[in-house]
Parts: sequence; structure tokens; C-alpha cells
Amino acid sequence: MASRIRQLIISVAGVLLAACASGPTPPAASRPSAPPRDTVTARAIERVLEGDQRSADNRARDVYRHPLDTLLFFGIKPGMTVVVVWPGADGWYTEVLAPLLSGGKLYAALPPPQPDNEYLTAARKSFADKLAARPDLYGNVTVTSLGPGSFNVAPPGGADLVVTFRNLHNWMNLGYAKDAFAEMYRALKPGGTLGVVEHRGLADKAQDPRAASGYVNEQFAIDLITSVGFVLDGRSEINANPKDTKDYEQGVWALPPTYRAGNRDRAKYQAIGESDRFTLRFRKPLP
Repeated sequence: MASRIRQLIISVAGVLLAACASGPTPPAASRPSAPPRDTVTARAIERVLEGDQRSADNRARDVYRHPLDTLLFFGIKPGMTVVVVWPGADGWYTEVLAPLLSGGKLYAALPPPQPDNEYLTAARKSFADKLAARPDLYGNVTVTSLGPGSFNVAPPGGADLVVTFRNLHNWMNLGYAKDAFAEMYRALKPGGTLGVVEHRGLADKAQDPRAASGYVNEQFAIDLITSVGFVLDGRSEINANPKDTKDYEQGVWALPPTYRAGNRDRAKYQAIGESDRFTLRFRKPLP
């Protein structure tokens, strides 16, 4: 009998020691969890991504640009007022945003016209032609501008979300990056969101103020953007690419889709893919 009692005591002690070693289980309410996925908006984005307004070339870049996860990370909703800053001549994201925001509003802020700049004139015409070709898709798009002489992306305090993709290096090169973000801050409602994607530079390399390589240090970008009043609200590795060594003679433009070096080492750059990018979300504080 005494032997059985000793065995029972030893067994209970073993259970208690195992429980102590693993630590107490926290209450469900205190456990960290990822924010729930907005499945309704996700399906709306997926439907747009499958639409016939998108070319085969644009679809092929989804693997690098991750439009579904990127837009969800920025918190987009179909009824929002959104600004896309410098959407590019091809309007890659415009053809996703405009149909998605059929119940909202889209402002597309282009560089201001420069009659003596043939490249810019052609880019603006290409974008205008894209909008005119599908009024059923782009009827909710208003073209505005961001650049010297015309910093006016949207009515003050009218936007829920401002997004810009791989443009910070351009504004640094042109010398008005801080002014650009100050204008985005002005356009947003209090509590509104700014989403930024940019080619990520090497963290241990001093930042070239003009970003001649096309790469921007992530912390440099954060410091710059928060200096105009924004608060960092989230970081994501959605658009990361660890294969990008960021040491190319032609800068980031050696990589696809530009291939500035032409056919020289094209297979190498194709294997790397598009650039490593940081994806940041900022908030305009409430009063």
C-alpha cells in the first residue's frame, strides 16, 4: 500500500513539474494574433485582378508586386477616396484601383506638364489615352499633379488613403521629396493612411541624397516621412526579394522590367527578378 502511495506522489509531482516547465497558458484574450483578413475586400481585389483590363505583361508582374496583399496591408476599402501619386505612363496600379473604387473616388497625381520635356509629355498622353479608352472603368479618376509649381494631389483633408509605388528615389533625385510627402499629409483626412513601396537600399551603406542608384535606405525613408508629421503604423516584407544584391553598375534599372544593360547578363538579372522593396504604412494622427 505504502509503495502504491509513493508511486502516486511521484506521478503527480512529475505532472506538476512538466506544467511548470512549459509555463502557464495565457488566457485567450491576451494571446497575440494577426489582424483578421478582410475577406470581402480581398475578393473584390481578386475579381479586379482577374479583369480583362489587365494585359498579360501586367499580370506577369503580380509575382513581384503582390497587389492583393499590398493593398490589403494598406487597408484599402472599395468605398474610399484614394490618391495614387505618380502612377506611371502605364497606370499599372490605376487599372486595379479605379475599378476597385467604383463606389469611391480615385485621384491620380502626375508630374505637372512640361512642354519642353518630350518624355514627360509622352507619358502624360499615354496615361490620358488609357483613361479615355475605358470610361466605364476610369470614369471615377481625376487627374491632379505633384511637382514644382503644382503640389495639389487632392482637396485638403479629403483622402482616406494615399499610395505611391517606387517613386521616392525620383523625388530625392529631383530635390523635393520632403515637399512631396508634406503635400500627401495635407491631402489626407486625420487618421488617414499613407502607403509607400520603394526599392530598399543596403542598411549599412550611407544614403546618397539623390538616390542615383534608385535604392533608398528604409530607415532614411521612415525618418524623412515622419519628419512631416506622419506616424509609422506598420512594416511588411510582402515585396521583399533577398536575391537582390543591389550592387549593379546600372543601378536598380539593371533588373527587370527595365533591363538597362540590354542583353548583357540578362539571364542573371532575370533569375534575380524585380528589386527588393520595403513596404511601409503611415498614419496621419488625429487632432
